[in-house]
Amino acid sequence: MNQTKIIAVIVIVCAVASLTNAATIPAGTTLAVTTVSLITSQDAVGSSFEAKIAQDVSVKGSVMLKAGTKAFGKIHSSRRNPRKSEALSVELTFVEVNGRRVPVKTNSVEPHGPPQTARQAQYGHTAGTTVVNPKTLLQFQLRQPVAL
Repeated sequence: MNQTKIIAVIVIVCAVASLTNAATIPAGTTLAVTTVSLITSQDAVGSSFEAKIAQDVSVKGSVMLKAGTKAFGKIHSSRRNPRKSEALSVELTFVEVNGRRVPVKTNSVEPHGPPQTARQAQYGHTAGTTVVNPKTLLQFQLRQPVAL
């Protein structure tokens, strides 16, 4: 019976130790990413895109996310539906850490492309298709803390 109690205590101690070592990235932290996928304002709302963390994300001197970490996002709004045409906006939905997907909540970002015609440029319109090429830098801010 003593062996069972000792094993139970060891398991509890290990569980508590793993919880106290969990890293958290606070809300408000900026996540700079470079896009891997091509994104356009003609993509459907909810479509996903791939990106990579552009620079290390550190908290109190400890690197929480290394540059090159895979990140994924989705189209928050777009011009694809002509009845509800909106500017292109995207947000991050998760990062991949040690082979597991960790959900993230970020602000929406509206990447801007150049207007498609001289007339649109003259009047400040961006009614044409916005194109976000691969390797474009986008910066998001965490709306909620992320526990890794």
